[in-house]
Amino acid sequence: MDYQSSLDRALDEMPDLGGSDERLEIPDAQAQKDGAFTRLTNLSAIADALSRDPEHIHSSIQRELGTNGQYANGRARYNGTFTGADFDAAIEQYVDEYVLCSECGLPDTRLVIEDRTQMLRCEACGAFRPVAKRKRSQKRTARPDVEEGKTYEVKITGTGRKGDGVAEKGKYTIFVPGAKEGQVVNAYIENVSGTLAFARLA
Repeated sequence: MDYQSSLDRALDEMPDLGGSDERLEIPDAQAQKDGAFTRLTNLSAIADALSRDPEHIHSSIQRELGTNGQYANGRARYNGTFTGADFDAAIEQYVDEYVLCSECGLPDTRLVIEDRTQMLRCEACGAFRPVAKRKRSQKRTARPDVEEGKTYEVKITGTGRKGDGVAEKGKYTIFVPGAKEGQVVNAYIENVSGTLAFARLA
């Protein structure tokens, strides 16, 4: 076999490293409002598409959205009001950090632990790198929409389980005892927990 034939054969057997993630088909996030919470009803399907642990994805989404939540039976619930687009953006960040190979751009990777360090190993090109801990985006460090000790004019758009008026401001859900749905009130923020705020009429 001459050199050119050997070279052609070797090239034919090499993996395609075109740097494309077209084979990665992720379902659109399905958000469902549930009182003061938002459910992500198809997290399990998203995890299957990414070949990742759903609880790992859930933890990353909490970090990206700056909130707390719970995961059980393939569904996740997060404190606050979020849209499918919010979840999609958080999942896109997860894919960039924990799925796509930084060398060839393919999703053929797996997470492994080496010397107590989380590593991303690419089975397409062989690249092996530690998972970089990204800093929170600048958006996450901006002044929050709701702060303790401040008063905001809000419109009451719903009623909580205990009969409190419920308003939305940015990604915060505000509970205002004594306020009725349809009213516009001044709410003094007494306490903020995650994306939930507890207020009194000012």
